[in-house]
Amino acid sequence: MRELFLALQEALSNGKKIVLCSIIASSGSTPRGAGAKMIIYDDGTTLGTIGGGAVEHAANLIGLEVHHSRKSFTKAFTLAPNQVADLGMICGGDVKVYFQFFSSDNQDQLRLIRRINDLLEKNVDSWLITEIHEESVWNMNLFDRQSATFFSQTEYPQDFQKNFIQQAVLILGDPTYYVEPLSQSGFVYVFGGGHVSQELVPAIARVGFRPVVFEDREQFSDLSLFPGAVKTVQGNFQCISEKIMITDTDYVVIMTRGHQADYQVLEQALRTPASYVGVIGSRHKMAATQSRLREDGISEADIARIHNPIGLPILAETPEEIAISITAELILHRAQHRNRDLLFSHEEMFKVS
Repeated sequence: MRELFLALQEALSNGKKIVLCSIIASSGSTPRGAGAKMIIYDDGTTLGTIGGGAVEHAANLIGLEVHHSRKSFTKAFTLAPNQVADLGMICGGDVKVYFQFFSSDNQDQLRLIRRINDLLEKNVDSWLITEIHEESVWNMNLFDRQSATFFSQTEYPQDFQKNFIQQAVLILGDPTYYVEPLSQSGFVYVFGGGHVSQELVPAIARVGFRPVVFEDREQFSDLSLFPGAVKTVQGNFQCISEKIMITDTDYVVIMTRGHQADYQVLEQALRTPASYVGVIGSRHKMAATQSRLREDGISEADIARIHNPIGLPILAETPEEIAISITAELILHRAQHRNRDLLFSHEEMFKVS
């Protein structure tokens, strides 16, 4: 998303027009879920994807029409087999795509895109709110939890902030609102800068995590070794709190160069509210580690938080394969927590007082 909005900002700053396509609702076996985005330039070239295939081709053609009409609107595509509106996708389902026209003449739009890119660089929770009318009138806004303010003053329905969760929400009505997470707070702290870490960091960065590498050796704290890393931190494994503070939105991945340093970091991490704690190594190693943790006063509940062996069981052996395994487990953990938060949010929304 960062690359897409930076490109959108650059285009508007250079006097170009852009059409932004966003999937705002999907059902069935559609190729991409709500939130997928693609920008269409006036020459037909694109950046990003809303799923590829026939639906993306059709969206590209519609986007060129939007460049001429300069009007924003939604369009539904039915992907069910054997239906008249079938667009040739292999899988069935429905998608609703919102086509937004952006012009360099509109300074408010440019300010908005700059603010979006600013928030994408920060470790804050923020949401993008698109207000959709049946006609071409539309509005886009931002909310970030750190400042607890909206980008522009807009009247919203009562209790609107209950929609600020970790999943995209489509609120049907007149107008319709589409609320999607823009940036979410939380880092993946990777302890150790060895070969597996160097493969892991770019992999998790590509799927939306914000990696920070913590190392005690200068030569393995070089940011150039870790494409996609937010930063590297050189510090002492025995006292990580001198350099960082781990919160309940953070992930901890432990893969230092030795068992002793692994244990030192693990013992400290389990005394934090970290959302995820994973340690590289065998089950045999972890059995001895757990005994030592109990002696050091770590509770059974906290010991149960440990993901070990780290990663999903795909029989990974090489650093590249292990990185894929760990990335997959982080994606799974994130998805499970998002679904849990969405469930809790829905329960709160329908609670009878």
